[in-house]
Amino acid sequence: MTRPAPLTLLQRSADPAAAASRVNLHTPTATPVLQRDDVAVLLLAELAPGHRAWGWSRIALGARPHRSVSGLRFAKALGSGERGGFGLRPSPTRQGLFALFNGESAADAFLSSSAVESYRARSTELCTMKLRATSSRGRWAGQDIGVSAMPAQGGIVAALTRAAIRPLQAHRFWRRSPLTEAALQGAEGCLLAVGLGEAPLLRQATFSLWRDLAAMDAYARSGAHQQAIMAAHRGGWFSESMFVRFVPLQIRGIWQGHRHG
Repeated sequence: MTRPAPLTLLQRSADPAAAASRVNLHTPTATPVLQRDDVAVLLLAELAPGHRAWGWSRIALGARPHRSVSGLRFAKALGSGERGGFGLRPSPTRQGLFALFNGESAADAFLSSSAVESYRARSTELCTMKLRATSSRGRWAGQDIGVSAMPAQGGIVAALTRAAIRPLQAHRFWRRSPLTEAALQGAEGCLLAVGLGEAPLLRQATFSLWRDLAAMDAYARSGAHQQAIMAAHRGGWFSESMFVRFVPLQIRGIWQGHRHG
């Protein structure tokens, strides 16, 4: 499994102007460069003890089991860590799947498919989310995400961050993790936060769900967050990074004992 990182260390640090001016990195400042009808799906699963081997196989196979899915543009099988996904020790049971589709109908078909039912049948907890991006910067393995929704004016918002960490910078990145993790876990209005990753230590992602935009922005202005951004920019920690803000279209299921949706 992977060792995921807190949200705060992954926020758009590749943008020198944003880092230098210490702007609110959660606020989109550019018009969308893409007009695709992209719809994302995030699946979070807590596997039952008897299905751990099956879960490991999902990570090993990656996107291969989903290549024939209609409308699928991009998929990543993700591991997680302990302590809500942010521990350095890999979790043997917790994992995720992030997928990007051409349109909502393709996403809906996937959510009702046997692939998702396979996770459901083998999990003690399962939560699925269908999302449209309201702002997007950067790439994930060369893939960008098209903006297909207007910024949220109220209600729940979500954020996805990910980064490919340069190997020589990994120790600096992880040294800051405890402070930024504590800030995220204690952030007012954070409904859900989970660390995910596609490779141990170096390829990390975090997904978070917030009560509203004000709560997300208040966290973005926190001291630990700003300090991490500046350090990452100055040190050139990332070879690739992405930050996406979403409006949830659908949330269903249970995660860490809490029902969502």
